[in-house]
Amino acid sequence: MEASIDIVEAIMGELSKAVVGMVDVKRALLVAVLSGGHILLEGPPGVGKTLLAKCFAKVIGGSFRRVQMTPDLLPADIIGTIYYDISTSKWRVKYGPIFANIILVDELNRAPPKTQSALLEAMQEEQVTIEGESIPLPRPFLVLATQISYGASGTYQLTEVQIDRFAYSVQLGYPDRREEEEVVSRIDYIEDVGVKATEPKLETVASPEDIARLVSEVRKVYVSEAVRRYILDIVWRLRGMEELIYGPSPRASIWMYKGSRVLAFIDGRSYVIPDDVKLLAPMVLSHRVRVKPEYEVEGLTPRSIVDRVLSEVEVPKS
Repeated sequence: MEASIDIVEAIMGELSKAVVGMVDVKRALLVAVLSGGHILLEGPPGVGKTLLAKCFAKVIGGSFRRVQMTPDLLPADIIGTIYYDISTSKWRVKYGPIFANIILVDELNRAPPKTQSALLEAMQEEQVTIEGESIPLPRPFLVLATQISYGASGTYQLTEVQIDRFAYSVQLGYPDRREEEEVVSRIDYIEDVGVKATEPKLETVASPEDIARLVSEVRKVYVSEAVRRYILDIVWRLRGMEELIYGPSPRASIWMYKGSRVLAFIDGRSYVIPDDVKLLAPMVLSHRVRVKPEYEVEGLTPRSIVDRVLSEVEVPKS
């Protein structure tokens, strides 16, 4: 396990050469890639989402593609299509940008529902279907998607099904003053290393094979019956709340379980503690609950509801 922790620390250290701050977000990327989930990134423009995704792909030895969603984008533009190769007189597959290890889907809700749904099979089953043929995607496979405020010109609301496919949601904010000062003072280096480079000039400290091995080790992390009950207590308390239109699906319980194992692993433990669950809960639950309008006007938000439930549900002793 010690060698595996060295890889985790190397990934975080190398990533920090180009990405200032955002410690929680970097950890969320590790949690996602080691648990097999996907992340919905929410926050203002210009805070380094593309740089983060590019550099993470480089550091773990994976490929990176960015997809800019637009209202006229078709499913085939993402997953690919078949074409007739005149030189060989054969039909061939033209692979879309979805065939990469790390995919940044920018402004997901600008694409029409038909195109959004093209991601569902890829995210759930790690494969796509082109002309009836199922084609596996490379592993690891991680989708990072951003969205803009619904109601803006040219946006389509994400369905509950689409949102539920994202294991985690991460809220990105502006850096604090110290971090922003560091970004400004290091901007020439950051641009040379990651922003303007076709491929980030960072050291590759892991490989897809290393990630697969870490995934296997994460699955060996022990989760006690008390912690499993704690996960379910949180989810079931949310489902029964008067303030919500709907609560979290069973996927929430699953990703709380999977993600907490990764947090324990990153921390060098072979077992999950309740604090792992509490730390992960907002990332898993906040995007899976919807507050009734009459409570929204009173200032209630999904995050505040989740925080309240975490304070109310009894924490197991072990």
